[in-house]
Amino acid sequence: MTVNGSRLDQMTEEQLAVWRGRAVGIVFQFFQLMPTLTAAENATLPLDLARLGPSRQRKARASRHLATVGLGDRGDRLPLELSGGEQQRVAIARAMACGPPVLLGDEPTGNLDTRLAQEMFGLLKGPNGNGTTVVYVTHDQALAGLASRIVSVREGLIVDDTGRRP
Repeated sequence: MTVNGSRLDQMTEEQLAVWRGRAVGIVFQFFQLMPTLTAAENATLPLDLARLGPSRQRKARASRHLATVGLGDRGDRLPLELSGGEQQRVAIARAMACGPPVLLGDEPTGNLDTRLAQEMFGLLKGPNGNGTTVVYVTHDQALAGLASRIVSVREGLIVDDTGRRP
């Protein structure tokens, strides 16, 4: 399988891990933040693992992403000191860390109230407007209705594809 010129089927597990770390950002439903790391450290983690640039640049980049999601002043907080919505914002900043061309959301708003869910969707539209492909799974029909394309899947099969909407 070739993705953007990279032959994934010919990569070792280590090469695949590096490729995934740089090419795919993931936002999980239950945040998956490291509980002993601050918000800033969680947002920096993908950059550290990918060894992208010097430490000072990685921290500055993560700080910019936290500011983008409205948490520029909360970087020193541990996940347990943040609300659910704030934790999800950290997870989005972390997913955006390496500037991946693909951002995946696994029910990224599933445990948030309606207002916060719409706010998170707005944050995911930012990278999309800058050329990032954003794909997310949701059971919330109102939230799905905000997407530019809806693909419905039932029992592992595509049952409807509305295609691109203006």
